[in-house]
This record gives sequence, C-alpha cells and structure tokens, in this order.
Amino acid sequence: MRMLVNVTCPIEPFNTMVRNGTAGEIIGRVIDDIKPESIYFTEQDGKRGAVMVVDVPDASDIPSIAEPWFLNFEAICEFRIAMTPDDLMKSNLSKLAEKWNEVQMN
Repeated sequence: MRMLVNVTCPIEPFNTMVRNGTAGEIIGRVIDDIKPESIYFTEQDGKRGAVMVVDVPDASDIPSIAEPWFLNFEAICEFRIAMTPDDLMKSNLSKLAEKWNEVQMN
C-alpha cells in the first residue's frame, strides 16, 4: 500500500548532528534502507522535515520505516494512505454514493 510519511525532526539533536557532520551520512543510510519512491525535504511547523512516498506491503513494515527517524533524530512520523487516480477510480464511488444515498433518503 502506498503511504505518505511526514517526518518532523526537532531542532535537537539535529543541530548537533549537523555541527558534528553526521546528519547527512545518517540521512543517506536511512534513505538507502527505506528506499522511498520519492522524498522531499521541507520545513514542517518551523522544524526540519521530510515528506516521503513509500510502499508499505504490510502494517508490520511500518516500524522499519519509522524507527530509523525515531532513534536517530527523535522525529515524529505520521503515516497516511495515499491513492493514485487509478486507485480512486477502482473504489467505484458511484456505487458507494448509490448505497449511502439510499440510507440517507430513508
């Protein structure tokens, strides 16, 4: 299942890792291990952050994605299911609307 993962890193310990030269190397290792479809680094709530698109075949895979960020950067990770337009089309919205409109009208 494709998921969006928002990662927010607190100012510390990240500042210390930038100063001692380890932040980039650790981020590289994390990315190599997780192998996201894409990753973008950005600001989130005034802190360093990243947004990743990852394939999560099973819920038991979530810790392997989150723990490197938790353990190395004391980060917050938020997981959201992401659908492509094809995924949305497979959901058969018109049939769902028909089913739930009937409930609402009764």
